[in-house]
Amino acid sequence: MANTYTQLFVHFVFAVQNRISLISPKWEGQLYKYMSGIIEQQGHKLYVINGMPDHVHSIISMNPKQAPSDLMYHVKRSSTLWINENRFVAGKFSWQEGFGGFSLGRTQLIEKINYVNQQKEHHKVSSFQEEYKLFLKENDIVFEERYLFKSI
Repeated sequence: MANTYTQLFVHFVFAVQNRISLISPKWEGQLYKYMSGIIEQQGHKLYVINGMPDHVHSIISMNPKQAPSDLMYHVKRSSTLWINENRFVAGKFSWQEGFGGFSLGRTQLIEKINYVNQQKEHHKVSSFQEEYKLFLKENDIVFEERYLFKSI
């Protein structure tokens, strides 16, 4: 085939190490802008990014030249360095190992973008752990609960 045409939407979710609420409202907007720059620099299109003090959601249209795990490596590594260089937290900041990446169809985009935008409202009634397990179940991903989250 002479040309490559793709439409790959992925909903990414990843957590702060030990799910500690370290992302402050004072600098979360700066963090999301910084992550947006990394995503665009890697050749992808960010639709939305938002989260809570202990985790981040993003919806990205992926460029097929890069694997999702490579993109998440760059986003998490670069943002960790940025947070630590700016001394936004006492001690060392780090993200929990791994991430969730859930494929989306075009018809799901608006609903999922709204979901990500409404994180603060959503988590008034549901914890991150409940949310993440629901994503895994909705996507028929087999998992062992004891391996999902690193204990504090």
